[in-house]
Amino acid sequence: MRVDSHRARFRRSPFVVSYWLGPALVFENYATRQRSAGNALVAEVLGFCGDGRTFQQLQERFPELGERGLRNGIRHLLKNSLLEICGQESETADRKWAGWERWNPAAGFFHCATKDPQFHLDEGGDFRGLRKIAGVRPLPPRVKKYARAASVLLPKVDTAAEFVRVLQERRTWRQFSTKPVKQETLAQLLWLSFGVQGWAKIPGVGRLVLRTSPSGGAMHPMEAYVFVRKVRGLKAGIYHYNAAEHRLELLRKGAGKAEIATMLAGQHWAGEAAFVVFLTAVFGRTQWKYEHPRAYRVVLAEAGHLGQTFCLTATWLGLAPFCTMALADTKIERALGVDGVSESVLYALGAGEQPRQKATAERVRE
Repeated sequence: MRVDSHRARFRRSPFVVSYWLGPALVFENYATRQRSAGNALVAEVLGFCGDGRTFQQLQERFPELGERGLRNGIRHLLKNSLLEICGQESETADRKWAGWERWNPAAGFFHCATKDPQFHLDEGGDFRGLRKIAGVRPLPPRVKKYARAASVLLPKVDTAAEFVRVLQERRTWRQFSTKPVKQETLAQLLWLSFGVQGWAKIPGVGRLVLRTSPSGGAMHPMEAYVFVRKVRGLKAGIYHYNAAEHRLELLRKGAGKAEIATMLAGQHWAGEAAFVVFLTAVFGRTQWKYEHPRAYRVVLAEAGHLGQTFCLTATWLGLAPFCTMALADTKIERALGVDGVSESVLYALGAGEQPRQKATAERVRE
């Protein structure tokens, strides 16, 4: 369709935000992650196109641009997805973002702006990257103290209990035994970390899920997908963990080391794990109850709750767990078959049998 066609109507994308980046005024469509420098005139054009305008209406409103200038300007705004042609908007995109209206632009902008970053990983294990940073600016204080405040020395804690031992032994592992994990061990780990432990029935509303980790309003937006490499009795592949029925649902056969490493932003050691769990959030569950964008923080915190439960349970089971947020988001979401908006990956957890080597950051005494 020609830009100056009588049938074409141009509307501002519902995902446009504007901000200053140094001296430049930037207009960005956070849904497509496209941005372009602009000025007050661009803001006027976008503002005028809130409800959809024809080329003729734009000419009448901005005669100083001239026909050629206006045509080129519209093409530029379409190319950078700041404008869109009414009737050609993606139904899939509209469907993906359904439910986000009250969270946007704050939560949607943050959600998209933090996907698929470039990671610079220190794979050598010699901490050269950290030393480089420390050479520029010193390490901040690791704990906070009020030296002048009155203080009370607390009683010593009994460290002999099993729960205390599990807490103290929890470490991030980056080396794993080549032995496969028992299916029974994986089953325990999944059920205790993500499984439905019970239901809470609310009259006039329905049933809400109860798990071992807390969730805002018991909405529990998280889903777990398991990339199985070495688990006895299971074929390598991508599985969805059906938390209500405690079963694994095979989505795709095959899960190789290289693919896992790529999905975890080049962390090659992760490809040696027996399995990796990707946690996704189905945002509509939380959006159903909480209309304020602050609820996005709640969802992120819940991923952390589940991650800690997973790592502690894996430690109790004698496994070597890890957790990471160095994710190639889009690649993972394509492999899982989720759209990245209504359901999006937030966290990766994994484990294997413990090797003979020690875990990363073994405890040392002061």
